[in-house]
Amino acid sequence: MRRQPLLKRATDLALTVPVFAASLPVQAGIALAVRAKLGSPVLFRQERPGRDGKPFTMIKFRTMLPVDPARGWVTDDDRMTSFGAFLRSTSLDELPTLWNIVKGDMSLVGPRPLLMAYLERYSPEQARRHEVRPGLTGLAQVNGRNAISWEEKFAYDVRYVDDHDWRMDLDILLKTLKGVIRREGISADGVVTMHEFLGPTVPAS
Repeated sequence: MRRQPLLKRATDLALTVPVFAASLPVQAGIALAVRAKLGSPVLFRQERPGRDGKPFTMIKFRTMLPVDPARGWVTDDDRMTSFGAFLRSTSLDELPTLWNIVKGDMSLVGPRPLLMAYLERYSPEQARRHEVRPGLTGLAQVNGRNAISWEEKFAYDVRYVDDHDWRMDLDILLKTLKGVIRREGISADGVVTMHEFLGPTVPAS
């Protein structure tokens, strides 16, 4: 299993700490807006698998209304508001996630941390995405993000595990900035986020 290079961790801290500190006034403003438009809690906290599948608590700004069947707030589409969609399309909802990078739960670049329930659904090859720390952005995110299939995303993730170096990380970061500005690949067709991953697609015989 590939060990996370010391240089990568040092780079994460060198880039993330000043950005996180500088963004605190912006985060405070977003927190007030989330409280006013979506209510409490302001932060979305969820257990996600980190390196080697070990769980950590990922934090983001909340972008959806709470589940409330009486009001018809059940699916992601029902619960997403224009304000929440704006936070997602601009990636402002992920500013608190920088703290996960500072703590060492995540890296700036790596396979995105998904749901704990997916761990038992991966093929052995797909599960290799957990051989490195998960990232705020990754190779799959700059090659379609949520607009590509799960199989394509995981193929990019494994390719990253095998081939990543500082040049690839830099290229991914630059492409991520371009993608955020253009707001590309935010959702899959027909849904506001991404379809649930149910397991590897079995080719027809």
